[in-house]
Order: sequence, then structure tokens, then C-alpha cells
Amino acid sequence: MTPRHARARREPVVIDRRLFLGALGVVVVASASAVAAVSWAESPPAGTAAAGTPGPNPGTATPPVPSPAPTASPTPTPEPTPIQAEFTPDLQKVALPGGSLTALPGDGNLLAWTVDDGSNAEVIRLYTEFAAASGTRLTYFLNGSYSGWSENADLLRPLVQSGQIQLGNHTFDHADLTKLSDAGVIDQLQRNHDFILRTYGVDARPYFRPPFGYHDARVDRLAASIGYTCPVLWYGTLSDSGLITEQQVVEFATTWFLPQHIVIGHLNFAPVTNVFPQLQALIAERGLRTVTLDDVFQR
Repeated sequence: MTPRHARARREPVVIDRRLFLGALGVVVVASASAVAAVSWAESPPAGTAAAGTPGPNPGTATPPVPSPAPTASPTPTPEPTPIQAEFTPDLQKVALPGGSLTALPGDGNLLAWTVDDGSNAEVIRLYTEFAAASGTRLTYFLNGSYSGWSENADLLRPLVQSGQIQLGNHTFDHADLTKLSDAGVIDQLQRNHDFILRTYGVDARPYFRPPFGYHDARVDRLAASIGYTCPVLWYGTLSDSGLITEQQVVEFATTWFLPQHIVIGHLNFAPVTNVFPQLQALIAERGLRTVTLDDVFQR
């Protein structure tokens, strides 16, 4: 048999013990690193960003070492922000124009941020806490049928009494006024008027916002008969009467938070409450001053 056809003779394999142990060590270290990476991805250490919020890039940043649990201490009273400290409603008030109100008059840097409904008590609370901490001035057009207005009355009442938050009439049950009888239109506005006066001690007249923006000459006449002479509409919206994403809220605010605009938002869904810092920063960057309707117009 020629060498070409001969079976190759097997040589004994000699393993260098030092090389074997070194390779084994690399495998162990690599496995431990992989386990740590998976643990970091599934369960971030305490103090790191939760899902959906800004946080470290797991591909470039080393997970921080968790800090020891802090000793419990009283929560300090937050300091007023620059917006709260520098703003005073010292505007020269003007007379209300006739008809529907859709924007603020003249040229300036004022923004009327208004919010409606109140189907979510937690959103009412978070909006009100944001206003108290930031000094942002807001107008709430509420529906008294929602329980959140009674549940949050103690929190909201001081801001209403000071004028930082103004209350407007949005009907008691969020009814389409154009589809009601004359008596039904009066009942919806009067019941809500009575609820606001009884719960917060303020008279919401002359401002009412017809649900869905639906009103006509008959509705306006009936509303005016009980003192609600000014239908308030809007010139821009956060489009959050239904559930949208936080990014969409910011995009709509970027479009509509402009000088002399009346912008409508809603107290119904949580995403807006997670982007208050971005909305406040947008207002500051554009040099806007938030105002209530009472800051601008004479009653």
C-alpha cells in the first residue's frame, strides 16, 4: 500500500496544562459577564431609569453601583421655580369681545393653557400639583359629574381662591347642548354652576365651554340668560381627550403653544402628566407667560 492510501497514523495530543487553565478562566469570566448583562437588561438596579424614561445606554455605559438606602427624612417644601417667582398677573385687563372667544387679543407673549373634563381623578391631582409646584396658571373647564372634582377639592381649592387656577363651566354631564331642549341646556349649565359654587366657592360666569365645541345661537342665548355670556373655544389643542402617547402630547404642544393662543387639553389620561417638564421647558424657551382668562379680561 502506498503512503497515499495508507491510513494516517494518529499522533497523541499533548495539552499544555497552563494554556488549558487560562482558556478555562476566559470562558468563566465571559459567562459571568453575559449573566450580568442579562440581569441588568431585565432588572435595572434601584435608582436607574424605568422603562420608557431616559436612562443610560446599556451598550456604552457601565451600570451604576446601587447606593445604600437613604435614611428617612421629612420631604422639604419645594422652592418656587423662576416661572412662579417672576410672574404676577399685573396685566391691563381688556373688555370681553362679543361672541365666541378663540384666542387672546393683541400681540404679546401670553398663553392660555386650558384643560377640560376630569374623568380621571389622578390626572386632576397631578395637574394641580404641577401648577402648585411650577406656578403655571391654568383654566379648568370641569364637568361636576366626575367624582375627581370632589375628591381633589381640598388640594385644588387654595389655588382657585388665589386665582392661579380659574374654573369654567363645561356642563354637568359633558352633554352636547345643541341636542338638548331649552330646559335641558339651562339644567346642564345651572347644575354645574351650582356644583362649582358649592364646592369651590367661586362663580364661574361668564365663561362656559360647550362640549365638543358644539353651540349655536339658541344655546348661546339660553346660556346668556343665566349669566354665561362667553363661549370659550380654542386656537390649538393637545389632542388628548382620548389616549395618545407622551411624544404626541409634546408634538401637539410644540405646534400650538404659541403667543396669544388659547390651547385646550384634557384631564382624562395620564401621558400628559409624564411630560410636564418638557411642556414647562417649551413655555420657558418661547418666552411665554401662562395666564387665566380672568388675568386678561374684565368680568
